[in-house]
Amino acid sequence: MRPTDVSDPQYYHRVVDCQWGCPAHTNVPEYIRLIALGKYTEAYMLNRYSNVFPGILGRTCDRPCEPACRRTRLDGEAVAICRLKRVAADLRNDVLDLLPRIPTEKNGSQVLCIGAGPASLTVANDLMPLGYQVTIYEALERAGGLMWNNIPQFRLPPRVLDEEIDMILDMGVDLRCSHEVTSLAAVLEEGWDAVFIGTGAPKGKELELPGRWEAAEQVHIGIAWLQSIAFGHIDAVGERVLVIGAGNTAMDCCRSAMRLGASDVKVMARKPRPLFKASPWELEDADEEGVEILENHSPSRYLLENGKLVGMEFEIVRWHEPEGGGRLKKEVLDTRVIPCDEVLLAIGQETAFPWIERDIGIEFNEWEMPVVDRATFQTTLPGVFCGGDAAWGPENIIWAVEHGHQAAISIHSHCQGGAVEERPPYGQNLVSVKMGLHEWSYSNDYDEARRAEMRYADLQERLASMELEAELGFDLERACQEAERCLNCDVQTHFTDRLCIECDACIDICPLDCLTITWNGEEAELRPRLTAPALNEDQPLFASGPLPHTGRVMFKDEDLCIHCGLCAERCPTAAWDMRKSELLIPYAGLEAGERHPDRRAAKVTG
Repeated sequence: MRPTDVSDPQYYHRVVDCQWGCPAHTNVPEYIRLIALGKYTEAYMLNRYSNVFPGILGRTCDRPCEPACRRTRLDGEAVAICRLKRVAADLRNDVLDLLPRIPTEKNGSQVLCIGAGPASLTVANDLMPLGYQVTIYEALERAGGLMWNNIPQFRLPPRVLDEEIDMILDMGVDLRCSHEVTSLAAVLEEGWDAVFIGTGAPKGKELELPGRWEAAEQVHIGIAWLQSIAFGHIDAVGERVLVIGAGNTAMDCCRSAMRLGASDVKVMARKPRPLFKASPWELEDADEEGVEILENHSPSRYLLENGKLVGMEFEIVRWHEPEGGGRLKKEVLDTRVIPCDEVLLAIGQETAFPWIERDIGIEFNEWEMPVVDRATFQTTLPGVFCGGDAAWGPENIIWAVEHGHQAAISIHSHCQGGAVEERPPYGQNLVSVKMGLHEWSYSNDYDEARRAEMRYADLQERLASMELEAELGFDLERACQEAERCLNCDVQTHFTDRLCIECDACIDICPLDCLTITWNGEEAELRPRLTAPALNEDQPLFASGPLPHTGRVMFKDEDLCIHCGLCAERCPTAAWDMRKSELLIPYAGLEAGERHPDRRAAKVTG
C-alpha cells in the first residue's frame, strides 16, 4: 500500500462517519460538542451553514447520519444526532444578526425558482448574499412545499417551519404564491438568467384494483389527503381506516387518522417489517399510538355494498428470494377481507411535468423525468437546473438541501460565465487538540450510557389534537447525557512516521487493537493479517510511510478506532497526536471554509 495522504480532505472526512453519511456534510461532532458546552446558538448556526433548516430537520430528518454512526458498531445504538440538532434549535438565542448580510446593490442577475420547497429555498439562501435577485413561483398559497402540506403539525409545528423559511424569504426573495407554472417555454421567454426547477414529487401513486372508481369518494391519495388536512379542508375521518403502504407517508396518514377520530386504523404492508421503507422511529410512534401494522398483506380488490366501500380483500403472501438473486417472488397463501370505511393510499410519489414542453431542449428519460447531470444539476438545456425530488424522485429534505447547494454553485458559475462542470475544491483544517502531556481539549472517555429516550406528550392529549407536538424534545439532562455518547470522530489519530521508534507502546494500549506494525503488501492481503483483521472494507485502512528503523509500516483500521487518544498519550516521541479535522465546504461564490459577512458585522462596519 502507498502511504495515506491525510492532506486530502476526503480521507478524514470519510472517517467522520456521521458527516460522511449526511448528504449536506453537516459538522456533527463539532455541533454536539457545542451543545455539551451550552453554546446552543453557535451549534445552531454551525448546523444552518450546511443544512439550512436545523429546527425543521431536528424534527423530520430521515437521519442518514445515524446508521453510519460509529456507536452502532460498538453498542448497536447511534448517537441521537437528529434530536440533538433540535436541542440547538429549541435553546438558541435570536440569530437574526448572525444571518448573512444581503447587499443592497444587486449584481444584475435574476434567477427564478419554480416551487418553494427546501431545494428552491436553499438556492435562494445561497444566492441572495451574492447580490442575486431571486424570485420563486409557488402554486400553493405559502412557501415550504411538502414540508408544510404533507408533514403533520404534530410532527412539525408551523412556528418552527415559518421561522426558518422566513429567515430566507426575509433576505429579499420575491415570493409569488398561488402562481402556478403551466408552460416552461413561457417562463423562459420572461428572460431569466437561470431557472431552477424544484417542484418536488407532488403526485401520489394510484392503486387501480377492481372497485377503485366505484369507491372513489372513500379512497384517497395519501399526500393529497394530508394536504387537505393542512389546508383545513378535512377535519374528520371514518371509524375504520386502512392505510395502504409502509413508508413515512403511510405513518403520517395513520397517525393523522387517529387524531381525526378513527378508532380502528390499520397499516397494510405487502412485505415483512424489515423491508418497510418507513423509518424505525416512525413505526415505533405509530405502534405506541395504537395503529395496527399488518405485514404480508397484498391488496387485491375494493369491496362495495350498495355502491359504498365496506372493505378490502387482501392476499396473504410469503416472499422468497429466487436462486441467483433478483427481486423477491410472491407466494399467495390465503385471502382475507378487512372491513373499512375509508382507504388512504400511501404507496409512493411521482414527479409530474406536463408543464414542460418536450421541444424546448430538455431531454426526458424513459420514466418521463428530465435528464439532469448529477454533478452540476443542470438539465440538457443550459441555464435550466433541477433539484430535490423533481430531479430523481422522492428522497428527503436533507437531500433537497444538498441539491440546492450544488445547484446554486452551478447557477452562480453559469451567470458569471464560468463552466458549471468545474466544481470548487473542498479544504481541511487539521489542528492539534493537545493541552498537556495527558490532556486534550475534548472529552475522550468512552461513555457506556445507553441512548437517551425521547420525551412525549401524554398519549391521550396528543391523540386529541392535530396541533399538539408529539415529541417534547430532550431536556438538558438528556441532552448532556446524549452529547457525551459522541465519540468525537473528527478528532483524528494523526501519525508522523519519522518520529516512530517502533516501541509498540501504542499497540499495547489500544483498547480495540486497531494498530499494527508489519511489512507492507497489497491491501487485500494485508487486511486479514492485521492485529484485528480489518473486515469492513467500507472504512479506509491508514498506511504510514516506511518507519525509520526497520522499514515496516504502521497500519490503522479506521473502522475500529474510538478516538480515545490513548495511543497519543502513551507515545514517548509524539509520533501520535490527536488533531481535529474540519472539512471546509465550498458554497456558491465562496471558497472552501469562507463565510458571508453577517448582519451584525454589517452594523459594526456600517
